[in-house]
Amino acid sequence: MNSNLVIAIDGPAGAGKSTVAKILASRLGIRYLDTGAMYRALALKALRAGLTSQDGVQAAQILENTEIEFGPGNPQRVLLDGEDVTDLIRTMEISELASALSVFSEVRAGMVSRQKALVAEGSCVLEGRDTTTVVAPTADVKVFLTASLEERARRRHQELAVKGSEPEIESLTKQISERDHRDYTREDSPLTCSSDAHLVETFGLTPDQVADQIMGKFAEG
Repeated sequence: MNSNLVIAIDGPAGAGKSTVAKILASRLGIRYLDTGAMYRALALKALRAGLTSQDGVQAAQILENTEIEFGPGNPQRVLLDGEDVTDLIRTMEISELASALSVFSEVRAGMVSRQKALVAEGSCVLEGRDTTTVVAPTADVKVFLTASLEERARRRHQELAVKGSEPEIESLTKQISERDHRDYTREDSPLTCSSDAHLVETFGLTPDQVADQIMGKFAEG
């Protein structure tokens, strides 16, 4: 196995990226990098500052003086200027704001620079919506996870139900569809399946089975 192994996983919301990436990182004993959590942390700080989904330029300015770190734990801890915000950034409100702010080139430029620096520190599994094409284009293994809109909405509904929140499935489907549209159509680094990425349909597979498939990809190499 490559002593400096980088696995990049892309895919739309609800495709299972986070769960699979965590499994892989645990199996391989390497770092897990949740790029989406970084956008969520910024969204939380932006919300606290009174910014809205239209204030991308101001959010990028806030980012310049913001410290976002990952700490140990399960789930992995996310620290915003030293404050543990792991649970605070997992609300639907923060999720929607993070998605909206991520469309702005100024925000993406600041985040991508930080993410590239983290990847350069050594072996890791990173996941997000531009990891194979922008953040880690030379990753040893590139994967694009996918599933139907209905399946992804069902999974997200189950996740929220466990946390005590059960939005209507129709509303959740609409939100994910809108996020897909933003991700696929944004001008700066839109979500796309890299030509050298392994496309994995996750419907009907457990996260461990998906991880098995990915492990097989770099074992082949």
